[in-house]
Amino acid sequence: MDSMLDNLSKTEFISICVRDPRVVKDDHWHTHIDYELCLHTNSMCFRKKTSCVRRRYSEFVWLRHCLEQNALIIELPKLPPWNPFFSLRNTEQALQRMKGMQEFLEFVLHVPLLLSDSRLHLFLQSDLSITHINKCALGKTRYTVAEAIQRSSSGYISRLEDKASCDSDCESSSSSGIGLSVDTPLRGSPLPFFESSDREPELFSCLESQTPLAAP
Repeated sequence: MDSMLDNLSKTEFISICVRDPRVVKDDHWHTHIDYELCLHTNSMCFRKKTSCVRRRYSEFVWLRHCLEQNALIIELPKLPPWNPFFSLRNTEQALQRMKGMQEFLEFVLHVPLLLSDSRLHLFLQSDLSITHINKCALGKTRYTVAEAIQRSSSGYISRLEDKASCDSDCESSSSSGIGLSVDTPLRGSPLPFFESSDREPELFSCLESQTPLAAP
């Protein structure tokens, strides 16, 4: 019995949860929705064993493209389709999107080749924008990947970015994400702003599943 418990405690696992959709207002006409990504693991692949960051749908699209280019022989699962009429008022629609994004991450986290991509780690465990993730992964920022992950919630990285506002590794405040509307990376027609109070209670529940890592 003791040996069985020891084996269980030594099993590496990664638990990823996509939850808590939130409407963010970009300007008078444009909004987007982001989601909380909570990761819990004992894997040696991750610098932090627990973390929570917020990401939007268009950033998932960017991540999938990056990983697809990095591992051409691996067929990645598709993300939920883009929907110009996506609304948190449609509970089923919102739950399906979160489920699809979580299943995508669960697949990715079980592929050792993809786990070696620093952009994936920055996506999951730092609050860097996509622009800064790219630059950090290429070594073009004043902070390393490890620093970005370890200090993402302390304000250290944001202070460095503010200090470098006139340098080449700083992006404009208007490009803090990929898109300016809910789903699309391009500015389109105005979309209605849905208050967060319209969300159903089940949207806050975690679609969490804790799965052991596959052997390399």
